[in-house]
Amino acid sequence: MKIHFLCRKDVRRMIMTLFVVFLFAPVSAWAHVESGQAGGFFSGLSHPVSGLDHVLAMVAVGLWGAQLGRPAIWLLPVAFPMMMAFGGMLGLMGIPVPGIEIGIAVSGIVLGALILGETKMPMIGALIVVAFFAIFHGHAHGTELEAGQNAMLYSMGFVICTGTLHAIGIGMGLVHRWKFGRLALRGAGSVVMAGGLYFLWGALS
Repeated sequence: MKIHFLCRKDVRRMIMTLFVVFLFAPVSAWAHVESGQAGGFFSGLSHPVSGLDHVLAMVAVGLWGAQLGRPAIWLLPVAFPMMMAFGGMLGLMGIPVPGIEIGIAVSGIVLGALILGETKMPMIGALIVVAFFAIFHGHAHGTELEAGQNAMLYSMGFVICTGTLHAIGIGMGLVHRWKFGRLALRGAGSVVMAGGLYFLWGALS
């Protein structure tokens, strides 16, 4: 499948979507934090890259989107942060979601397998897969907010970092247009899947 670079219209659409998420996110999730320390933002910004399980899954979303081409190349990296923000809100509010660590590990296995197999599926199916796993990642971020930090800035930080990791995955995935690139992406998928299996073993042990 031929891969196209994101046009300006696509980039504007992604930015506006993320803006709407922040604009309408329930204030009740952040009401218990009164301080506005910038530390919350930097903590959220660094949190996704503090765990390899998060990094693998978020880069994998970009890789798979690049494999699928338009509109997945920009829809998947928008859907994941949106649902991750929702999962983060659940974590901030103390609403439990079962099997967080298992869900995060399985996300790597599934996304890696999809990349390895160059799996094509209807757009709605791809969005459901990405959105489902994003909730687990977001909830993990939300529950790890340190006391005294601003939850809104923290959420903005981890969503921005997530978008950056998606962009890295997309950039890497653009080699899919060439034969050697397709092989390289399948190899990357196997690495992601192996990482997911490793983290799943750790979560179950």
